[in-house]
Amino acid sequence: MPAPSSKLWLPNPPDGTQVAGGFDGSENDDHTAIKLETRAGLLFTPRYGPDRRPTIWKPEEWGGQIPRDEVNEAWAEINRRYGLSRVYCDPGFHDEVSWETEIEEWANEYGEDVFIPWPTNQIGRMYPALTRFVADLKNGRLKHDGCPITTTHVGNARKLAKSADRYILGKPAPTQKIDSAVTSVIAHEAASDARAEGWPDSTKAGVSTQMYGFS
Repeated sequence: MPAPSSKLWLPNPPDGTQVAGGFDGSENDDHTAIKLETRAGLLFTPRYGPDRRPTIWKPEEWGGQIPRDEVNEAWAEINRRYGLSRVYCDPGFHDEVSWETEIEEWANEYGEDVFIPWPTNQIGRMYPALTRFVADLKNGRLKHDGCPITTTHVGNARKLAKSADRYILGKPAPTQKIDSAVTSVIAHEAASDARAEGWPDSTKAGVSTQMYGFS
């Protein structure tokens, strides 16, 4: 999968910007990520908290396990700062480490029409999302903030054939993560669906919608 060039990590868009998003949850091996996309087509990694951490969590930086309370805090801050239109969420497998309960709690807190389960293991929905993402990135409809973690993950991603004409994304090695790449695809699909359904061009609390993008 071609990696977007990343010469500069741009600041987050201003508070009040309307966004859609994606979420991919893990537990103690892969990374967990939140990605957002503006109505104008800027894909970015939110930074949250006093240290402005990126919303891409590596288990090894948190004692070997994803800090779910940190993820909850990040969503709370994102909801305060931005106008959330739609968020597609991959809960992981239906097992003891899935994020289904958290996704239900976010839906109850921030809107059932906003936080929507979106399992990535269904090729019938993931393959069209992948092809749209690649096409929109190539033709300039989709821009990005230069997040170096995401750039690395996109560069790691490989197309794995699932049939004669379809593919999914996979890792070339267990240590070469692709989670923020997958989350980027989910976020772009949420934003694309929101646009198709008439995403309103408005701001939250009347804040300016100045956008950032690559020249």
